[in-house]
Amino acid sequence: MRRAINLGANITTIFPPVTSPTSTSLLPLPLNRHKRNAVIRSEKTMANPVAGDKRQYWLLKTEPAEWSWADQAANDGRSKWDGVKNKQAQKHLKSMKLGDRCFFYHSGAKARRVVGVVAVAREWYSSVEDEVVVDVEAVGEMREPVDLKEMKKGMEGMKNFALFRQPRLSVVPVAKEIWDKICELGGGFEGDGTEGGHGSD
Repeated sequence: MRRAINLGANITTIFPPVTSPTSTSLLPLPLNRHKRNAVIRSEKTMANPVAGDKRQYWLLKTEPAEWSWADQAANDGRSKWDGVKNKQAQKHLKSMKLGDRCFFYHSGAKARRVVGVVAVAREWYSSVEDEVVVDVEAVGEMREPVDLKEMKKGMEGMKNFALFRQPRLSVVPVAKEIWDKICELGGGFEGDGTEGGHGSD
């Protein structure tokens, strides 16, 4: 006889009977219906720390209705970053290295703000032609979200920041001085090693 295990409203998986106390059955991972699919953690793809002088910094844009910080956190903090079509943005993804830090930026008419920080957990790869994907994992939520207007006001003299010059670019390089300034505006982020300070890790 086979045992049926109900995994959800529309998913039923059949397993063979357990024949001994040492027998094990692996449950399949639930399907993720979001655009950015959950990925399995492994030692080879963990975001290992990079020396501070070698680490690069980036900003990743996403529509919160499509993929929000809450979605990222619900995926055990880990996801693919896919769906990037612009060639310049793809080039930036290809330049990312394991352990690089990225601002998680909510875009769109109602929300244009940095809300969290993720780290590159796997360098770029492709499963289909012309696709460029990286894996990222959550580092921490900003202690205070940093709006685009607040950035422009608090970062006078940094007009060359690509976020200001190329507002439609979805993957943006961030200079270290700009990274530090945005972290300061947001009071740092959870996991930056400070207690409510302005850490930029």
